[in-house]
Amino acid sequence: MPPIADTLELVGPRLRKIREQRGVTLTDVADRTGISKSTLSRLENGQRRPSLELLLPLAQLYRVPLDDLVGAPEVGDPRIRLKPRKVNGRTVVPLTHPGGIQAWKILIPKGQSEPRLRTHDGYEWLYVLSGRMRLIQGDRDLVLETGEAAEFDTRLPHWFGSTGGGPAEVLSIFGRPGEQLQLRAALAQADRGPDEPDGH
Repeated sequence: MPPIADTLELVGPRLRKIREQRGVTLTDVADRTGISKSTLSRLENGQRRPSLELLLPLAQLYRVPLDDLVGAPEVGDPRIRLKPRKVNGRTVVPLTHPGGIQAWKILIPKGQSEPRLRTHDGYEWLYVLSGRMRLIQGDRDLVLETGEAAEFDTRLPHWFGSTGGGPAEVLSIFGRPGEQLQLRAALAQADRGPDEPDGH
């Protein structure tokens, strides 16, 4: 077990690496946590001692367990901490460690929700494990059945959610720019060709 001082010295580089993996700037983090940009910079550079008061909001923002920031050992233990959380009324279970391509299992409850299309950098692949899921991409409004999949560039306006008829369980795999998945899937929909992209 390394001395506490050595452990704390590694917190700054971990914070910088996670922030860069998320593709956000110090200014973005400062705006979203209320921690000043200068404090964040000194924290990442090892000039500011990490404290629980600083690390808690950062762990919440980056959506990582606190022990990932302070360096709990991962070598030799491939298990992933499956900590479900609620996001916009859905239950989201992470299936991968932070960084790189991300995978989640998403439980969409029964009941029609108001579609809110959004865009962001990246690429997403969806697979319906059970139930039926509604998928909107631009002016295209589709229903995916169990066993169907879709993939799309998330820079296009998109939304997915309940059809209103029952719950659905969905596997979501997301990659940031430069991490595009090498997967091809087609939706069995009459209004779409085999190589057209979809949106969530």
